[in-house]
Amino acid sequence: MIAAMCLAEIVGMTGFATFTALIPQFQALWSLSNADAGWISGMYHGGYAVAVPLLVSLTDRVDARRIYLYGQALAAVSALDFALLADGFWSAVLWRTVAGIGMAGTYMTGLRAMNDRLPVDLHSRATAWYTALYGVGSGLSVYLTGAIEASWGWQWAAGAAVAGPIAAIAIARIALASPVTPPAPSGAVLDFRPVLGNRRAMGFIGGYGAHSFELFGYRSWLVAFLVYLEARDPSPFPLTPFVIAALIQLVGVPSSIIGNEMAQRWGRVRVAVWVMSAAAVLGLVVGAGPWLPYAVTVAAIAIYGWFVGMDSSTLTGGTVLAAEPDKRGATMALHSTVGFAFAFLSPLCFGVVLDLSGGANQPMAWLWAFVVMGIGAMIGPLCLWWANRGK
Repeated sequence: MIAAMCLAEIVGMTGFATFTALIPQFQALWSLSNADAGWISGMYHGGYAVAVPLLVSLTDRVDARRIYLYGQALAAVSALDFALLADGFWSAVLWRTVAGIGMAGTYMTGLRAMNDRLPVDLHSRATAWYTALYGVGSGLSVYLTGAIEASWGWQWAAGAAVAGPIAAIAIARIALASPVTPPAPSGAVLDFRPVLGNRRAMGFIGGYGAHSFELFGYRSWLVAFLVYLEARDPSPFPLTPFVIAALIQLVGVPSSIIGNEMAQRWGRVRVAVWVMSAAAVLGLVVGAGPWLPYAVTVAAIAIYGWFVGMDSSTLTGGTVLAAEPDKRGATMALHSTVGFAFAFLSPLCFGVVLDLSGGANQPMAWLWAFVVMGIGAMIGPLCLWWANRGK
C-alpha cells in the first residue's frame, strides 16, 4: 500500500510545474513582470492553503479516500483548462489556483488515507517516504513540462499533465479498497483551538511553514535562475536547465528520508534546527551564483537542495506524532495550511525582490532574493525553540 500510494502521489503531480518550469517563456509570451510570475506561481499554493483546512479536517469525519479521489479529478480538470483557456495573467491565476485546490484534496488526504490503513508503528516511516517522494513528483513535472514544451509547445505540456491525476485515481481505487470509518471527533470541523493549544505540534507546524517558504521559493524560480546563469556563463553540461532542475529536486528525496532517520536517532528538534540553519547559510552561497562558474553554482544548488529537503519528513513526522489521535485531521490541516500559506508568499516575495532590486538580469537581485529566503527559513528554529522551552 505504501508503494502504491507513493506512486499515485508522484503521477498525480504531473501538473505541478506547468507554470514554474516555463516562467521565462510565459514572461515573454504574456509580458509578465517578476512579481506577476511570483503571483501566478504562488497562487497554486494559495489555492492549497485556502482549501486544505476544510478538506483535511473532513478526514476526521469521512474516509479520506473519498476526498482524495475528488481532489485528483479536480487536478485533471485544472490541467486541461489551463492548457485550453489560459491566455494571460488573470486566467493563469485562476487555473493555477484551481490546481492548488486539487492538490489540497490529495496531498495530506492521501497521507491520512494511507496511515488510516496502516499499523501505528509504520506511520513515521510511511510519512517519511510519502513526503520525501513529493520531490520526485515535482522533479518529474519539471522534466516532463520542459521536454514536451520543447517539442510541441506549452499547451501540449500542460494538457499532457491530465494523464497523471487520472492514473492516480486508478491506483488509489485499488490501493485504498478497504473502507475505513474515522473515530467520532469532538468539536466543529474547523475548530483549531485544541491544535493551537498543542504547543509541541505548533512548534513543528511553525517550522514547516518556514521550511516551505524556503523550499517553494527557490524551487519556483530555479529554472529561471538556471536559464539566467547559463546566459552569463555557458553550461559545460549536456543538460538543459529543465533536466538540471529536475535532478536537483530529486536530491531532496533521499535527504528527506535520511533526515527522518537522523531525527529518530538524535531527536527531531535538534536535527531540524541544525539542518534549517545550515540551509539558510547555503542559500547565500547559491545567491552568489552569478559571480561563480556555472558548474560551481549548480553543485552549490544541489547541496542546498539536499539540506532544504532534509527537514521535510522530520517536521511533518513530528506533527503527526505530536497530534492528538482524534484531532489528527485538524492538526494536519493546520500543518498544511501554514506550510502552503508560506509557500504562497515565497515565490511572490522572490519575484518582488527581483523587481525591486533591478530585475532578473541583475546579479544583486538574485542575491537579495536568496537572502530573503534564508531570513524566512530562520523562523523555523525560533518556532522549535519556543515550543520546547523548559524541556
